[in-house]
Order: sequence, then C-alpha cells, then structure tokens
Amino acid sequence: MQERKMYINGAFTDAISGARLTTLNPSTGEPFGTAPAADAADADRAVQAAAAAFPAWSALPQAERNKYLLRIAERIRAHAEEMAEIEGLEHGTPYKDAYGVCMGAAAKFEWSAAAAFRLTGDQIPVPNPDTLTYVKREPVGVVGFIIPWNLPTIMTAVKLAPALAVGNTCVLKPPSINSQIGLKFAEVIAEAELPPGVVNVITGYGGVVGSALAAHPAVDMIGFTGSSETGKTILSLAAPTVKKCVMELGGNNPVLIFPDADIDAAIKILAWRQFNNSGQHCSGPGRYYVHESVYDAFRDSFVGYARSLKIGDPSKDKAVDMGPLVSAEHRDRVMGYIQSAVSEGAEIACGGKTIEPGFFIEPTVLTGCTHTMKAAREEIFGPVAVLIKYTDSDDLISLANDSAYGLCAHVWTRDIPKGMKLIDKLHVGAVFINCQMLTDEQPWGTSIRESGIGKEGGIYGMEEFTDKKLVCVNYA
Repeated sequence: MQERKMYINGAFTDAISGARLTTLNPSTGEPFGTAPAADAADADRAVQAAAAAFPAWSALPQAERNKYLLRIAERIRAHAEEMAEIEGLEHGTPYKDAYGVCMGAAAKFEWSAAAAFRLTGDQIPVPNPDTLTYVKREPVGVVGFIIPWNLPTIMTAVKLAPALAVGNTCVLKPPSINSQIGLKFAEVIAEAELPPGVVNVITGYGGVVGSALAAHPAVDMIGFTGSSETGKTILSLAAPTVKKCVMELGGNNPVLIFPDADIDAAIKILAWRQFNNSGQHCSGPGRYYVHESVYDAFRDSFVGYARSLKIGDPSKDKAVDMGPLVSAEHRDRVMGYIQSAVSEGAEIACGGKTIEPGFFIEPTVLTGCTHTMKAAREEIFGPVAVLIKYTDSDDLISLANDSAYGLCAHVWTRDIPKGMKLIDKLHVGAVFINCQMLTDEQPWGTSIRESGIGKEGGIYGMEEFTDKKLVCVNYA
C-alpha cells in the first residue's frame, strides 16, 4: 500500500483534517494507496503559498526559470521507470505506453524552457511621434490546475510546464483516483528544488478541492481538462471572480472514410487510437462514417485489429497492449453505451463484454449503427468503435457537424484536394487528414461548442498563461 503526502509551500504535509482517500488498482479492483483528502482550508494554504511565491518567481530572468524546468525534466527521466510502474498500477496504463508518457512529460518541460523566449510583445505604431506604445506580456498570476484522470502524467506536464516557464505559480489538484501518480510527480518537482510555493500539489475530491480552487479569489486562472458537464460547473464557480479559464472538454469526433481511403493505413492509426489507453482519449475517434463500398472491408480489418490485442494487467505483463478502464463506475458507464446501442439495433462485431477481475472491457466494434443512436451522439470515452454506413446520397458534412462538440475530425481519402476542401466545412478545432499527429509545437483544444475554451500546447497554448499589457509613454 503506497502512502504519500501533499506538497505545499515546499514541504510535504497531510490534510489539516487528517482525512485520507484510497485509490484502487483498476486491474484488480484492490486498494493501491492512500493520499490526503484535502478540503477548502488546505486549498487555501496552497493558494496563499503560490500567491506569496509569485512576485519573486515572475521576476526571475527567463534563463533562470529555465534552469528549474530543465532540472524537472532531468528528475522525471531519473524516475521514469518508477513513475511508469505507478501509472500502470493506479491507472492501468501498459508499461510501454506509460514509460513513453514519462519521457514525453520530460520533453514538455524542455520544450517549454526553449519556447518561452519566443513569446514577445509588439510595438504599436501611433500618429504622435513623441509617443511610444507597445504591448508586453506578463504572467497571469496564480494558476489552479485540475488534472484529468485519463492521462494524468502527461497532462500534468502539458499544463504545468508552460505556466511555470512564463512566470506563473501553480496549485495542482491531481484526479482523486490517480492521487499516487500526482504525488509522485510532486516528489520529482521537490527534487528540482524550486522556491517554496512555486508549485503546490494537493489531493482530494473534485467536488471539494476542485471547487475550492475554482472559487478562490486569489486564483487568477483555472486550467482544466475533463467532461463538458464538469467544465460548466467550474465556469459557474469561477464566474463571480471572472477568472480566466482554459478548458479542454468533451469530444465525439467524426471520422470520414471515403471510398478511395487507404483502409490498411487508416486502421493502423485509427484502431490504435481507438484502443490505446482503453479508448480514454478526448482526441480519439468517436463515430466512424464509412462509405458503403468499403464498409465491409473496414469493419473486417477493424475487428481483426481488435482481436489481435493482448489485454491484461500491465503490472504482471509488460507486453500488454490494453489495460483496464480507470474505475468500476466508468466501466459500467461504457458498458451502458454498448447495451444502449444493441437495444437500438446495433450489432456487436467483436468484444462487448467485461473481463474480471478488475475493470476491463474487451475491445469492441459496433456495426449497423445509425447517427441517431445514443452511442453515436455522446462521448463514450472507452474502447468502443461505432461504425455507421453512409451512401453517396447522405449529407456527410451535416452528419459530421451535427454534434454538441467540436474538438477534432478525421478524414481519410487518397484525393488530397478533396480532403482539403473539407477543412473549412468541418466545424471543429482540428482536422487530421490521413494521419493523427500531436507534437509539442502544435496547439490543441478548441473554443468550439462544448469542447472547450482556449488552446493547449505549442506557442498558442503558452500564450494562454500570459496577459497582454498596453504601455504608452510620452517622452517629449
């Protein structure tokens, strides 16, 4: 049983109340570790520490802040094997994926250190020759991060690295069901010896600690990734103090498979993305619109891929391709979508069953689906592919855009000019044509519909952690 403490103002500490929460190993359903169950008073301690540390941290020269970020990257690499093992035990991530995620987290800090120098202001031309006008960038202040449970290690780095790089101080709330992962990250940060209060990590339940951060008057900005419904709650809590919010929320991402698509190449990318991390990806494919002429071939290839995957406990077998879902509650939610689709007329081409012990669901392919089914209209967030056959007479763009979400879309066609013409027609924040690629340089997230506010990643994402101040000087 792993037991860790929170990290506030440069010291490891318990919750004021002494309360603790227990996390589970999703591969077995058994207890894995305990962590402090913080409340609003603990959140206030962390926020006050971050606020006190902000003036000195934001005033550091960029090169000095960068030294700390590079030190964090070095310590992540030093602890990568242990961090990967914890993610496998507490989240169910296969080791090969978890280790790669840790390396990616280290790279996020290195990239942010290098990229921060690229954020500059602008001189504004004005008619008065005796006036200098320019816009300078400044850190926002204290940033409260509410980390999602589906990709806890990498999402911590994605949020924390750029915010620190440009001079903000931070309070992180890891997901309660991944608390050991978040607190191990805190131990790594502590080894990098940042000034006290620059980074604070507090564990607890979202409805308590997350709400306290969202409502706290000394928190200047909230960064959140999670469901659209939770995002709306956070926005309502942040509204009285008019906080800046950057949120990546839900998605039900359309995939358009045209008759001339390279089916083998499409399956290699799409099926991998569908089942990687047990389908718990906001950017993963949501609903597949497959032309009738290639529907059977696409279905058969998808089913073959799903059946080839090795499912199991990552802590017992490092060759596992897919682990469990994160919790019993989420497993039951995903199974509800499968059952709903079947009741509406869909067929299970493969999978569709749970595996015990633990919270596993077999890689599942649903065929005979229609656009109006619940499984096609909502975010399943699991290892379930929803295949919809379309004909030349169907208005494919209208079907793709008919969603409450607008995160991304996937297009597969050998006719690149045809694919390019769809970019402006698809009402989403990102379009992937014959690929899916996300790098440190690329911005992610969208302000379209219920899929979020602002950008994350790349220079555009780093800019979100700055305010632009107008300066006018009359030097006559």
